[in-house]
Formats: sequence, C-alpha cells, structure tokens
Amino acid sequence: MAFKVVISEKEKSLQMELDAAKSKKLVGLSIGEEFDGSLIGLKGYKLKITGGSDKNGFPMRKDITGPRRIKSLLSGGVGYKPLRKGVRRRKTIRGNTVSDDIVQINTMVTQAGAKSLEEITTPSEE
Repeated sequence: MAFKVVISEKEKSLQMELDAAKSKKLVGLSIGEEFDGSLIGLKGYKLKITGGSDKNGFPMRKDITGPRRIKSLLSGGVGYKPLRKGVRRRKTIRGNTVSDDIVQINTMVTQAGAKSLEEITTPSEE
C-alpha cells in the first residue's frame, strides 16, 4: 500500500506520495523514531515520525503500542478534544507503529540536507 508522507519544516509543509516499494521501508517504524530521508528520496535529510492516520481516518497515538486499532477511554490529546474539563470519552484510535493499514504519515525535519525541499520535490523545467 502506498503512503502519503507529510513533511513539516518550520512553517512550511509539503506532501509526497510514495509508491509501494518505498513505503515498505517505513513499515515497522513507530512514532518518535527518526529515519534517513534517502529512503523516500530526500538525500541528506533526517525525518522524525510525529503521527499519522489509517485507511478509515483514525489517528495514530503515541501511548498505544503496536499497529492495532482499539477503543480507549480518552480525556484529551490526539483523537479527542473535550469541550469541558473532566469529560472523558471512549474513542477508536490506532497504535503507534506504522503498518500496511496506515495511509498518511506525518513527519518533521530534524536535519536538513544540502538542497531545500522545494528544489528536491519540484521537477526542473528545462
């Protein structure tokens, strides 16, 4: 399955779509882990996984281990924003490990490469 990778660098962000061969390299990584950007075509970059969502739109949450989807009692944070203090709700969320069911992965640049992201992702017009 192909992933959409959202890369954030300071105030800018861009979205890349990976093919099946490149996306297999990211399966098994979890939220908070860093990986080399050359795996997805960004030479010289280091990226940190900050979140994502699965094929049905359920968000990944850092404190749930594994690639499973569960219903958890939440009082705030990723997946639920309560309107009043003290309100809790049972919501479905996804674990912190990237699996084949994930369709979007959110990342953050921790180390920039020689070229800017715009130069790498935009094809040169010659």
